[in-house]
Amino acid sequence: MKNQLFYFLAFFLVGISFVANAQVKGKITDEKGEPLPFVSIYIENTYIGTTSNENGFYELNVQNKEQVKLVFQYLGYKTQKHILNITKFPFYFDIILEEENYNLNEVIVNSKDNPANAIIRSAVANRKKNAEKTARFTADFYSRGIFRMKNAPKKILGQEVGDFDGALDSTGSGILYLSETVSKITFQKPDKLKERIIASKISGKSNGFSYNTAQATSYDFYDNSVELGINMISPIAENAFAYYKYTLEGTFYDDNKNLINRIKVTPKRDAEPVFEGYIFIVEDSWAIYGIDLTTKGYRMKEEFLDDMNLKQSFSYNTSNALWAKNSQSLTFEAGAFGIKFNGKFTYVYSNYDFKEQFEKKTFSREILSFEEEANKKDSLYWKTMRPIPLTEEESNDYIRKDSIQTLRKSKPYLDSIDAKNNKFNLLKVLSGYSYQNSMEDWTLRYDGVLKLIHFNTVQGWHISTGLSYIKRNEETRKYMNFGVNFNYGFSEERFRTTGFFGMRLNTKTNSFLNITGGSKAAQFNSSNPISNLINTISTLGFEDNYMKLYESNFTKAAYQQEVINGLYVVGSLEYSERKPLFNTTDYVFINQSKVYTSNNPLDPDDYLNPAIEKHNLFKANLNARINFGQEYLSRPDGKFNMRNEKYPTLFVGYEKGFAGNETGYNYDFIAGRLYYEKTVGNKGSFAINLKGGKFFDAETISFVDYRHFNGNQTHVSTADRYLNEFNLMPYYSYSTNDSYMETHIEHNFEGFIMNKIPLLNKLKSTMVLGYHQLAIPHTKPYQEFSVGLDKLGFGKFKMLRVDYVRSYNGSAYLGDGVMFGMKFLGVLE
Repeated sequence: MKNQLFYFLAFFLVGISFVANAQVKGKITDEKGEPLPFVSIYIENTYIGTTSNENGFYELNVQNKEQVKLVFQYLGYKTQKHILNITKFPFYFDIILEEENYNLNEVIVNSKDNPANAIIRSAVANRKKNAEKTARFTADFYSRGIFRMKNAPKKILGQEVGDFDGALDSTGSGILYLSETVSKITFQKPDKLKERIIASKISGKSNGFSYNTAQATSYDFYDNSVELGINMISPIAENAFAYYKYTLEGTFYDDNKNLINRIKVTPKRDAEPVFEGYIFIVEDSWAIYGIDLTTKGYRMKEEFLDDMNLKQSFSYNTSNALWAKNSQSLTFEAGAFGIKFNGKFTYVYSNYDFKEQFEKKTFSREILSFEEEANKKDSLYWKTMRPIPLTEEESNDYIRKDSIQTLRKSKPYLDSIDAKNNKFNLLKVLSGYSYQNSMEDWTLRYDGVLKLIHFNTVQGWHISTGLSYIKRNEETRKYMNFGVNFNYGFSEERFRTTGFFGMRLNTKTNSFLNITGGSKAAQFNSSNPISNLINTISTLGFEDNYMKLYESNFTKAAYQQEVINGLYVVGSLEYSERKPLFNTTDYVFINQSKVYTSNNPLDPDDYLNPAIEKHNLFKANLNARINFGQEYLSRPDGKFNMRNEKYPTLFVGYEKGFAGNETGYNYDFIAGRLYYEKTVGNKGSFAINLKGGKFFDAETISFVDYRHFNGNQTHVSTADRYLNEFNLMPYYSYSTNDSYMETHIEHNFEGFIMNKIPLLNKLKSTMVLGYHQLAIPHTKPYQEFSVGLDKLGFGKFKMLRVDYVRSYNGSAYLGDGVMFGMKFLGVLE
């Protein structure tokens, strides 16, 4: 019996090896012997296919030894069919492709008679019909991504670049990222997707999960726009003639006697979200035969990106008369600080099964999942299953990084690196220091004091530092951290400390526990509308001390988790003792012949009476976030949620102040917020943030517990979008203990308008319109209207925004001003 089992297993394994290695292999070159990458190879009238790699090599798995009719298709070259009489596996077959001979009897210059325009009009008229033919399917999906860096310097802005875990050689060049994915996908237009990852591999990370998924790779040119960060106009969109000029450069017949039109696509305006290159259209059916289109980074509002090229190849199946995409590649080049990047993502679609319709429960909110051990497949699996052979560069990268990973995860190596990085010197007393145990994955950190020196009129110059400990688990993505922060105000001569403890408990439900406590000088508005850096500049440079502070001696515990998909709940309990604070300094850098205002936000000219008296209070909070229609990705190490653009996000909350040292401090408060953001075709993105709330039994509560609004009197903002703040409103003039309704609306045209204005389109900026409104009882609504330009700057660095703002109290004009958006200042904080 034992021997029979042995023979059975041996026979079974040999059989598997034979089937898995049933491959046709070869190299594809042109007539000069140059390798041809991205050639589509498929078995005629099937959806079994692959594509060649960058060096022209291909591999195709076939099921049986038989006569196999292979089709070799490449844009710009004649399609070839070959019947292979396979006698053994692997079967080697090299091929030379000839350049296509394009026929064009006459070139008509008159735009009214331009034959290309007629072809494009037919393609536009038939695009919905052609899209519907392949609107529902299941398929096998393979993707490979590679990302390279070239000539990286040793340091950037004084910081060591490093070798990226062994990725870079001595010249600062190498592969930063190489990964592969094998999956099965189920898709229904326009956006329903279910993907099951069978295998995932990242070079140098034995437990990594590849980011190469089908989720964002459809790039459907039958749609009016193609999503590439922003919506790019398809050459066969309904409004395509407003953006493109077309030239018929030739025609040819494919192997099925279909007449193919090769049309050159040229943008009318360079700065628009457009492509240039070639689109191949099939005569009579007006389906897409192939795509070879390029765009520029500035057209996508991605300034660090130089160029991006997108190729698509479609194959024809005579049994169902369908043109289906069989392969796709996306290549790009980018650069900054003298460093060059380039990359390529290749996708292969095979084994299509087109459906008339799907069953009701085919699709769910889970759009991506991984099979168990998907990231643990061995090299034998990948050797037999990948449809595109590795290049020598890629193969060497896997081998080298696997070896490096083995070395760099060993205890002797990690200990040696820690010994080097953990060296201490006296300068680190000022700049900060960390001690790390890489083998056990924990870090002890001291923050230093040089980075955290600021000024306010209550504390004067004050410095902050901290000690913290964090331990991570790379496999589960859980962590635990605790620490203490220190703050000393020199003018106030007051030392304060706060401590914290936090844990990530569950990555499936995103559960966190946090405990904090101590003493701090806190802004009355807990949203901290003015940063320490901006307040320091405003106070010392212009004598505008807008930051108003009180002392909070507190302890707080909070727990949060996702209860069901889309419903996230946060609960907290806090005890705090609140004390008034007063200005202690009138120090300035530049004397503006002004006097600092008091620390009383209710009356800035009252230097004797504080805004609050000393008191204490318990506060309980229960808040919920509801992401309607939330979709998510499931991985063995956690759940990753994605907001569904079709629906808004709703926030609701209840807060109770109780057990105050006087009953007048107790109150109840309910609040709600509705946030919605929508991409409006190629016309930009629209966003609205609606807020409202109501206090109960709150006539004599502390000013700390009022509802404060994020005003701005500095004319500087570090926010990416102004959807949670006002531009000119004073910080505390509209604070309320009653009810309120708050509105923020912004539309970023993403170049839709600016791209069309002569001269101004040279700025490559985007126009932003905004509206902000606040309504509270017993006063007319406060309103702001704004128009601005975003993505201003020089060269690739577009990090500035300028807005002109007008404010009104009801219909009464209050004033105007200019708001300067400086997002980079947020990094300095």
